[in-house]
Amino acid sequence: MFPRLDPTLVKREDKGGLSADLPTLDIFLVDGTYELFRHFFALPSARNEKGEEVAATRGVLGTIASMLEDGARYVGVATDHVIESFRNDLWHGYKTSEGVDPSLLSQFPLVEEALMAMGVRVWPMVELEADDALAGAASSLARLRNVGRIVICSPDKDLAQCVRGNRVLQLNRRTMEFRNEEDVRTKFGVDPVSIPDYLALVGDSADGYPGLPGWGEKSAGKIVGNYRHLEEIPKSASDWSVHVRGANALASTLQDQFKRAMLFRDLATLRITEPKLSSAEELRWKGPTPRFEAVCRRLGDERILERVDGIAPSTKSRRGR
Repeated sequence: MFPRLDPTLVKREDKGGLSADLPTLDIFLVDGTYELFRHFFALPSARNEKGEEVAATRGVLGTIASMLEDGARYVGVATDHVIESFRNDLWHGYKTSEGVDPSLLSQFPLVEEALMAMGVRVWPMVELEADDALAGAASSLARLRNVGRIVICSPDKDLAQCVRGNRVLQLNRRTMEFRNEEDVRTKFGVDPVSIPDYLALVGDSADGYPGLPGWGEKSAGKIVGNYRHLEEIPKSASDWSVHVRGANALASTLQDQFKRAMLFRDLATLRITEPKLSSAEELRWKGPTPRFEAVCRRLGDERILERVDGIAPSTKSRRGR
């Protein structure tokens, strides 16, 4: 089941003084890349009549259908249409498609096509990454007065930088746990705006950069939690106002590798240049397109067609069902 949001989560100050008589909309931004990987490794293989691997794509469509069945109506999905991005030019060790199962890679365009046919807004990213698109969408939507909660459906650590108060939230769909700004501080020891600085020190193995030697989650959480940004950390450990084990060595490493730390912070900083959304209506689900039936036949999944048709009664009348 998709967890329902507590209507008390958004306080008036989180909505920028939103008038009480205006309707508020909950927006769900889904990390399609994470969902595709998750289903690929969780589900048994399934091939269609043409021999195409389709299990993970079926799983992603099932996830979105569950969200719609549980009341979500404003949904956007971001995918890494191309795994490589501009970040590969910045750091040679950044994640690539090398070693990714071809049966998984082949499903990226398939899941994008299937979701679009389902009537869901999709952002297939090439130069930027799916996480950048989620950050960009959240930033655009947060400026709109009729938008209530914006839920980023992904457990990725870098997306914690997007969390704002109780309005922009992160949801781990595997554990069904929400994370607000207080939760980010509890988890990492830092404010959301400091997540790139934190990741610069501890690294992110999923994205392929190592952080700085000796720096761990506890030391980075304490120091970055206190000073917020790398530039504000005193060069000498004797000037640090918080105590961490091995402080002298950590301070020395930071100074010796400061340029590298700044590079890692740049890698961890999500770009918010796109997509630019001027209205929540751009994400409102209005039902599947006429192409969805053919897509479901290609996937060999009549059940998902029945589920989606059941959520959108207007589709039934159009198809004469």
